[in-house]
Amino acid sequence: MSDRVLPIDRTPLIDLQGWCGHLTALGVVAVAILTLFFADVRSMVSIWWHASTFGHCLFIPLIIGWLVQQRLPGLRQMVPVAWAPGLFWLGAGAFAWLLGAAAGVAMVRHGALVVMLQGAVIALLGPAVARALLFPLFYAFFMVPFGDEIVPPLQLVTARLAMLLLDLSGVPAHMEGIFITTPTGYFEVAEACSGAKFLIAMTAYGVLVCNVCFKSWSRRILFMAGALSLSVLANGVRAFATILVAHLTTVDAAVGFDHVVYGWVFFAIIMVVVMAAAWPFFDRKPGDPWFDPRALQGDAPARMQPTGVMAGGALAMIVAAPLWLAATAAAADPLPPVLALPQVAGWSRTADAQTYPWKPRFDGADHLVAGRYRNAEGQVVDLSIATFDRQDEGRELVGFGQGAADPDSEWVWSSPARAPAGARGEQITAPGPVVRHVVSFYRVGDGALTGSRPTVKLDTMKARLLGQDQRAVAILISAEEAEGRPSDAAIAAFLTNLGDVQLLADRAVGSR
Repeated sequence: MSDRVLPIDRTPLIDLQGWCGHLTALGVVAVAILTLFFADVRSMVSIWWHASTFGHCLFIPLIIGWLVQQRLPGLRQMVPVAWAPGLFWLGAGAFAWLLGAAAGVAMVRHGALVVMLQGAVIALLGPAVARALLFPLFYAFFMVPFGDEIVPPLQLVTARLAMLLLDLSGVPAHMEGIFITTPTGYFEVAEACSGAKFLIAMTAYGVLVCNVCFKSWSRRILFMAGALSLSVLANGVRAFATILVAHLTTVDAAVGFDHVVYGWVFFAIIMVVVMAAAWPFFDRKPGDPWFDPRALQGDAPARMQPTGVMAGGALAMIVAAPLWLAATAAAADPLPPVLALPQVAGWSRTADAQTYPWKPRFDGADHLVAGRYRNAEGQVVDLSIATFDRQDEGRELVGFGQGAADPDSEWVWSSPARAPAGARGEQITAPGPVVRHVVSFYRVGDGALTGSRPTVKLDTMKARLLGQDQRAVAILISAEEAEGRPSDAAIAAFLTNLGDVQLLADRAVGSR
């Protein structure tokens, strides 16, 4: 029997050094992120697929893959390292997701997913590789559906451009908000006609062109300014041309013209014009290297961090965010079992029919009541109150489709309107046209009344993060615009007699 002692093999079962090991660790962390936050991944992809404004986002992952493939020759000459400071960026993404989830802001949650994935790349591949992949990592932000906020301003800009061109062409027209009236008909610059989807897509396309075709920052800035300005101007021309065709022929012919130009020709023409104008000024040659591997590799940290430890730290950070939100979620404070409309001095309830049926939309509200009031002067207002014991995804005080203008109805937002301090004023319009002004007050928890949607989101975030009172209320006071009976005057008279709106909000949620 041999007494020879065999040496112990201390080779790790899994070698996490080199590209294979680092990419394996990165893959594990990336899969964990996509799995843990799968609900947000699914909602983001659903927006890409169903919302035409963000259809271009479907191509962004493919473009990122192409951008990385273009950089592979240089990347093969580099050595990946685990880098602890990269966890700060990943942690920032996890914290941003926590804030977005608490406030109920999908765009922040979607952006946070991108930041977490970027942080994983930086932490597990190192600063040199991250710098080599700087543009593909940045370009990933275009996967986030953003830009809905620019739709109302773009509607107004498009309407004003169309009006300017109509005046220059001698077509008699009148504009009110986003509605233009001519002898031929009544035209709405709807959300789909605002040009937002083309401006957003042009931004993504323009940034890609700036990286692929230009080296000079001054040329990049000029190219982006020209491309975006041309997109806005061309959309105004398209709206003007549609109205002009209707004026010269028929509305049906104009609708057909608009569908063809807007759906198939418009963006292609703008892209061709932009590229043709910029072509002589391209200063990046097809064979130019994207980066210098030797120069970047010199930035590698002298001390290498254990890759497995770094991956474990990344996993701990991404798990911490949803755990915190679950731990601080307080039980909802109860609402009154019944929400009743108030008695208002000088006003009585009336069953008079509205000129065009209207009611606000608050999906998921625990209570939603509405009633009409008339005073001795014949002024008529509508009062609506919605309450939530707490807000969650799909049942929020403010958000897409929530509030005065239900996107599934014939009422559309047309312009801002007068409102008292601490309230939001909107003008909405229905076929007829029927014009209505709406003043909205919001409150979350024990906060102050506000008309600011961002403030509502901030108050919601604070309540959810700290486990505070999450009860929320919306109070909408509205009146139709009529000849000799301005809606603003009726709303002001009703608010004077109603008294303290804060007290009404307290009673609606049962805090008094």
